[in-house]
Amino acid sequence: MPEPTVRFADAVPATADVAVVGGGIIGCATAFFAARAGLRVVVLERRAALGTLTTPASTGAFRLQFDNPEEIATVREGVELFDAFAERTGLDGWDLGLRHGGYLFCSLTDATLERSRRLVARQHDWGLTDVELLDGDEVRARWPWVSREVRGARHRAEDGWLDVKRLTAGFATAASHAERIPDATGGGSATFVTRAGVTAIRVDGGRVRGLATTRGDIAAERVIVAAGPFTAHVAALAGVDLELRPTRRQKLVIPELPQVPPDAPMTIEEETAAHWRPAMRGCLALFTDAGAPPSEPHDPVPIEHDWAFGLLDPRSDHALARVAPFWRDVWAGGAAPALVPHGGPVRVHARSASLPRRGRARGPARQRRVLRPRHHGGRRRQPPRRRPPHRRRAGGSQSVPAGPRLRRQRARHPLAGPSAH
Repeated sequence: MPEPTVRFADAVPATADVAVVGGGIIGCATAFFAARAGLRVVVLERRAALGTLTTPASTGAFRLQFDNPEEIATVREGVELFDAFAERTGLDGWDLGLRHGGYLFCSLTDATLERSRRLVARQHDWGLTDVELLDGDEVRARWPWVSREVRGARHRAEDGWLDVKRLTAGFATAASHAERIPDATGGGSATFVTRAGVTAIRVDGGRVRGLATTRGDIAAERVIVAAGPFTAHVAALAGVDLELRPTRRQKLVIPELPQVPPDAPMTIEEETAAHWRPAMRGCLALFTDAGAPPSEPHDPVPIEHDWAFGLLDPRSDHALARVAPFWRDVWAGGAAPALVPHGGPVRVHARSASLPRRGRARGPARQRRVLRPRHHGGRRRQPPRRRPPHRRRAGGSQSVPAGPRLRRQRARHPLAGPSAH
């Protein structure tokens, strides 16, 4: 049997039971669950490939260490799907790059350690009994690279991360072959159309009737908006006023860094929430300024080098070296001068997320219950470039036709749609 692939189309179908606007992880997960339920789904993505805006900028991490039982239950359902993804989707041997590497929340003060102690007690009461509370010496006995300044930490070994691009491709592929899904209702299908920016949502008598796109019109009485930071822009096409507060997040990607312990857990400083985890032969690192103001969404997302220096420079009040001193050696060894926007050994990518934080979708389980938007924007030192009003489209910027070489590269990418020509 041939390897299953995503079902792309050059033009939108005439009709669909459900139209999903946005081909990121949320849109593809939605397509999977809808196709499994027996619905004919079309996913409209304005970019040239699926999962290329906010999806690849995430850490791809999952955890159950939350402060309420409802969120724990929701994410647990998602993790159970991740663990059995190949079996649940009918994609034999599909590898998500899943790793239960653990989450380690490190406290540098007695105040945050006491907060962790109270949280762990509540988590145990809720049935999450595999969360450990460790003193500083116990932490360093397991992870010798942890700073002497760490007073203690909470840890859960079964938390972890995966390759979110592989997860996105898996949902899209499974949705494209709904007949292979073991518990599918039957009759469901999914078609994916890239370079299909939505230009209008047709409403008649208070009900959605269809959409107009750059690839043609489609009749559909159900539209799910999964456009990430542009969700409010797309909703406005249907006359829906959706109030959002987009805030830009950023991620530091270091593909190769020998100082990073490859078996380290996701390591978070409780005081600042600066965190990192192993990835490739290096790591991913993130920090979110709680005081970052909201702003309009952008594509592409502006990049700030100063933000990355705040993680790498040991003099920073949220430096990664506060918890793991080997980051001082990284800085002293000259990692910072290698920082460039789009290439080189250290790369900075913008990460999208949403405010309030409760709005984040924390796994596929939530996709079936409520679709909440993920947004970006935030603090910037220079005004972002904006497209003139006559060129802007709801849902993002116009597509630019690719040259022959780029089209050949896209054709080999599992999430890239057909050529624009």
